[in-house]
Amino acid sequence: MLLAEPALLEPVYLVEIQVPEQAMGGIYGVLTRRRGHVFEEAQRPGTPLYNIKAYLPVNESFGFVADLRSNTAGQAFPQSVFDHYQVLPGVPSDKTTKAGGIVEAMRIKKGLKPDCPAYTDYYDKL
Repeated sequence: MLLAEPALLEPVYLVEIQVPEQAMGGIYGVLTRRRGHVFEEAQRPGTPLYNIKAYLPVNESFGFVADLRSNTAGQAFPQSVFDHYQVLPGVPSDKTTKAGGIVEAMRIKKGLKPDCPAYTDYYDKL
């Protein structure tokens, strides 16, 4: 993909989940499957509830609430808000990576050739 080392950025939600201790195991499984990760876990004083804070890529958040509720028997209550951008893993010019698949799909959608042009296509030979 030309001579640069491009990368794709993806938006990431900060997800706060309130859940009783006995249902916490289901949260970790759902977040792991969706490329999310927990960075804080704390019990709310005087209650059996835990507050869990995690990062979840926006692209993986579709259907997250339903999946979370089904894995915690309806005991988890999530709230999401945009937090930051992170680099999408993989090289955009490699079709076998997630980033490469996204680039290829966008190029096809826009009516371009699926392969990214080489720098020689633009190189001035004078």
